[in-house]
Amino acid sequence: MKKLIAKLFRHEDWVEAGQTWQGLDTELQLTGWSQKRRVVVLRRPLRAAEGKKAAQQLNLDLPEAAYQGVLYEYAVLVTSLRDEVRTVAQHYRDRGDSENNFDELKNQWGWAGFTTHDQHRCQIMARITALVYNWWNIFMRLGIPDKHAEAITSRPLALHGIARRIRHSNQTTLEVTSTHAKAGLIAESLTKVSAFLKRIKGTAEQLTKDSRWRLILSAAFQQFLRGTVIGSNARLAAAID
Repeated sequence: MKKLIAKLFRHEDWVEAGQTWQGLDTELQLTGWSQKRRVVVLRRPLRAAEGKKAAQQLNLDLPEAAYQGVLYEYAVLVTSLRDEVRTVAQHYRDRGDSENNFDELKNQWGWAGFTTHDQHRCQIMARITALVYNWWNIFMRLGIPDKHAEAITSRPLALHGIARRIRHSNQTTLEVTSTHAKAGLIAESLTKVSAFLKRIKGTAEQLTKDSRWRLILSAAFQQFLRGTVIGSNARLAAAID
């Protein structure tokens, strides 16, 4: 792989492969392979802040790794697909995105930490974990709809705080003081979520349970639905006003 990257580095026919990646289509036969196989070599320049860390991770021992003052990271894809370079690169990015969900479930939600010899208990724990994972993602999407917030960052952001309960005139108020560095961001997000749920509650008697869920899910995933309500052509803003 190192020899292949070194050979291709100075080629001028790198093509755009999406998301700042460049790609080259070539062939490679490793030891133990009976024949040459198609490989797509991808590279992208690293940001200056990533340079030192990336250099330690790559450890390619190639002088070409820093070409004309730019440090690159690489991915080499072995494939039997006949698609063009950009399409192959996107297929692998999509695959990586889908695998990230399982990585998050196992390493951030403990989906891999309850194995027993009792299959039924394992299934129950897996379903509970998946349910909480879904609820948390819906909740965070209501506050930050434009991106997926992984648990490793979203839980400290939204859960680290000191709460104080105040009772006055038959009313109970809960004040939460966040100790997170991004307290302003989460305060803005939670205020948005609270206002939205209050509007839903205000019209709850006019809506069925399914209708309320459609509005909540439509608000949480508005980035994908582009402002429409699940199951209809109505616009979300008009439906909750």
